Amino acid sequence: MSELSERFEPSTAKPDTGGEKVRCDACPVMCYIAEGRTGACDRYANQAGRIVRTDPLTILHHAEERGGEVVPFLDGTEDWDGNLVNTGRRFVTAIGAGTTYPDYKPAPFIISQEVEGVDLVTVVTEGIFSYCGVKVKIDTDRHLGPETATVRANGEAVGHVTTAEYGSQMLSLGGVRHLTGGSKAEGRVTCDTLMTLCNRQPIELKIDDGATVIVEAGKAPVIDGKQEYRMRVGCGSATIGMFATQWRDLVDEVVVVDDHITGVVSEHQAGKVLGWEDTGIKIVGRRSTPGRYFKVSEPGLGWGGTTISDPLEILGPFNAKKGAREGLSLLMVSTTGEQFGYYELDHDLKPVEKPFPERLRKSVELIEDNCEPALCTVLFMGGAGGSLRAGVTENPVNLTRSVQGLKTYVTCGGAPVYVWPGGGITIMVDVTRTPDNAFGYVPTPALVAPIEFTLRRDDYVRLGGYEAEIRTVEDIVARGGEYLNERAGAAAPAGNEWPPLQQLRRDRGR
Repeated sequence: MSELSERFEPSTAKPDTGGEKVRCDACPVMCYIAEGRTGACDRYANQAGRIVRTDPLTILHHAEERGGEVVPFLDGTEDWDGNLVNTGRRFVTAIGAGTTYPDYKPAPFIISQEVEGVDLVTVVTEGIFSYCGVKVKIDTDRHLGPETATVRANGEAVGHVTTAEYGSQMLSLGGVRHLTGGSKAEGRVTCDTLMTLCNRQPIELKIDDGATVIVEAGKAPVIDGKQEYRMRVGCGSATIGMFATQWRDLVDEVVVVDDHITGVVSEHQAGKVLGWEDTGIKIVGRRSTPGRYFKVSEPGLGWGGTTISDPLEILGPFNAKKGAREGLSLLMVSTTGEQFGYYELDHDLKPVEKPFPERLRKSVELIEDNCEPALCTVLFMGGAGGSLRAGVTENPVNLTRSVQGLKTYVTCGGAPVYVWPGGGITIMVDVTRTPDNAFGYVPTPALVAPIEFTLRRDDYVRLGGYEAEIRTVEDIVARGGEYLNERAGAAAPAGNEWPPLQQLRRDRGR
């Protein structure tokens, strides 16, 4: 955060200094801003006695839909206007738009544009979210920390470890209890952490009784100083199922070491179907079903997300009465294929490591080839509360019903969002699909996120929208808004549909 936010004193009402400072009404902080200076959030400034929004209003230009087709160059139907991108598919985002929080007046921009003969309206505003958070998915089979363990940034609690999902460790960060329910430092650090993650910048997180991990949306995690490369191909049992045929007739036994489910091919259903013979192997763990074992080790940073560096630790004595014999061959491998070893039983039926045979190398490489790149995924999650909705319509609940009824399409900086079922308008968005630096903050503290609502004009009027405030895209581009917004154009991120056309298709499909 900026030094200005550190100086923020929300409870002290400063006197009016006779016009030398202007009071900003964009958020509850209501800073007095001197000429040429910015407010505590750096988002608004005093320029010649007027409050202006410091970031430009971002207008996205969409290429032709589907498959990322480029705009035809001088196709003969129109003259080139000098633009390198298609200006016929513009979308005014809420990035740099400003806000009306608390929403006692209409949203900063309510924009009309015709699409395939239908008049559509887009309402844009920068929402202030005190109740928001991020969900972080870290692709790794390594143990980052116990479930519910506190996650810290710069020593402050900013979230916790939640349930691991298949091949990934999950973190839940932010939320109102960290933003406003703890100490002042906790709130500031939490807000800074959320904004850093949402703007796709790296940040170091420390998990109590666990690992230190550097997280950056769309990049591989760095765990305790070591960069992760692969997301595991599956659990040990799944790996057996996928590759049992690759190992047939090449080795007598295969064990895929995994913290969750360790697989043994000779006992596994896949091995039985292929006619695998018993080997007298014993796994130290809790047997679930044939060939599937739980809790072979504590979770850690070793083989397959366990604590072990020597896979033989999970083996008990081989049983000659059940098939063990001198010379029996054994492959042990992890779920990413990064660790592997080859062994043969000696005269005493003890496994002895041998040089890795070339005949098995291809099957191990096949596991590696089937692993996807390890990435960090960051989803911003927030709820469009009643106050924000009041900037869209005089009867806020109508907007909720319109969103839930698919009459209104919600975007975040032009990126599609997932709307949760149930009450309210609770959204999630993949931050890698939003434009650069789409998120800001206010020092209350809260995160500022762009949000846009697109619907048919007649539907907007019916739900109590501010019809008199509707303007055209051309007018927005020409004159900006109340905060003297600068305008900046950019190409829409690849893969994002043009929101007005997307809503029109949804409306026709209902």
